[in-house]
Amino acid sequence: MNPSPALLKAAALAALFTVGGCAVQAPRAPLKLTVIHTNDHHGRFWTNADGEYGLAARKTLIDRIRAEVLASGGHTLLLDGGDVNTGVPESDLLDAEPDFKGMDLIGYDAIAVGNHEFDKPLSVLAKQRQWVKFPLLAANIYKDGQRMFEPYRVFERGGYRIAVMGLTTDDTQKMVSPDNIRGVTFRKPAEEAAQLVPELRAKADMVIATTHMGHYPDGNRGVNAPGDVEMARAVKGLDLVVGGHSQEPVCMLAENQRNDAYVPGQPCAPDRQNGAWIVQAHEWGKYVGRADFVIDAGKVELQRYQLLPVNLMKKLPDGTKTSYTEAIPQDPALRAFLQPFQRAGDVRLGVPVGSTDGLLDGDRVRVRRQPTNLGVLVARAMMDRVGADLALINSGGVRESIQAGAISYRDVLKVQPFGNLLGLVQLKGDELLAYLQAAAKMTPGAGAFPQTAGVQMRIVGGQLESALIGGQAIDPKRTYRLAISVFTASGGDGYPKLDKHPGFVNTGFVDADVLRAYIAARSPLKAADYEPGDAVTRR
Repeated sequence: MNPSPALLKAAALAALFTVGGCAVQAPRAPLKLTVIHTNDHHGRFWTNADGEYGLAARKTLIDRIRAEVLASGGHTLLLDGGDVNTGVPESDLLDAEPDFKGMDLIGYDAIAVGNHEFDKPLSVLAKQRQWVKFPLLAANIYKDGQRMFEPYRVFERGGYRIAVMGLTTDDTQKMVSPDNIRGVTFRKPAEEAAQLVPELRAKADMVIATTHMGHYPDGNRGVNAPGDVEMARAVKGLDLVVGGHSQEPVCMLAENQRNDAYVPGQPCAPDRQNGAWIVQAHEWGKYVGRADFVIDAGKVELQRYQLLPVNLMKKLPDGTKTSYTEAIPQDPALRAFLQPFQRAGDVRLGVPVGSTDGLLDGDRVRVRRQPTNLGVLVARAMMDRVGADLALINSGGVRESIQAGAISYRDVLKVQPFGNLLGLVQLKGDELLAYLQAAAKMTPGAGAFPQTAGVQMRIVGGQLESALIGGQAIDPKRTYRLAISVFTASGGDGYPKLDKHPGFVNTGFVDADVLRAYIAARSPLKAADYEPGDAVTRR
């Protein structure tokens, strides 16, 4: 009986891939891999008042990408750059349960450990890790001498192996409560990466670092710990860095020059350093990043990169708002899952956090024209949280009074509803005097009018005549620590910019949470203790 054509074809193929009695493996087809990424979620499991972001719309967008990639014969990997915790009270009050569980339902493959994962005791972090199937990765975090998390995980996609390593900023040691990290050390990420990358290159076809370290253009990090750019320059062998922490859309205008005025929906070119692509998707789920790669013959090539807005809105000249891009519907099943958490968090906003024996004055007219006891209270809370010598906040950031009696979290959020972050900057005395001179010129009645603590200022004719800290004149050569909102530090309300100063750090602490903790620790408050007195005198 003659062999069939199929058998003849199989025999011919077997002969083709047999040399000297040894089998030769057929070459692999190229792999199309799409890496989807987010970072710095910070409790935004639900939409804001304008319907922006939220996990349910994020899931719809990610599911669309997955379906498109699958239809084209490709594969996907979903990563996050860390900081799931802290930022929205409905999430904070529930230990970020809706956030971790929601991300698990979306199907994340791995996330980096962020510094805000240590905002609560380690027992809370242990509970959060039990809520999810995906790993939290960090190669450089040790507890009692042993790695606290998986350093990396290798994923198989289409016959290829993709190694994903986690790294966390070593600034975490100074950014969280010491009580929450007893026995925990944060080693230098680049040193850990240098040890691991050769091992991962031997195991995998592509090596990715998912990091919570920050993107600082051209490595200009100021007082921050080294970020993604410096690590990529120091460690050869990384193909991609999926970053977080600095909370920027990493879209480059030119080599080492980031587009800090990036507009949602515009093309976005990621950074590249030492052969590694570096990406970051801003914050809060405002964007989903999409990086389309082809892996072939030992080479990893980026074919296309996009930052996809998640229902971000722009304000029109007539005051109305419209979406930058096509509206993305919320996934109904995930929205239904998250709804009870939103309701539970809303109920808990009414729980008292403290009390005051008198009115804390945040009246719009008064707080923008003169120092008030609420302005002093807010500034003292800022000082206390970061151990500053003085604090300054624009009065436009104080939106409501607190009445005598019980104070709820909702009351705190009415005072500071914007979710501004707390910054800290170290200034020489002459620099501080120049900054206070600029503050002294701010027009009474405007939102820029300063509320302060820790400093006595005498202002004559809109000019700073004198300034005292601790009863002493400011020493031009001494270094002082100024607590300030990131909004003001970035030039908000016309203040001089400090966010690029080498002594500036964005602490990541949300203003309302800082105020809530201060009130809770010192209640019952005596309103008279916060009267400004002669802290600021004007003539």
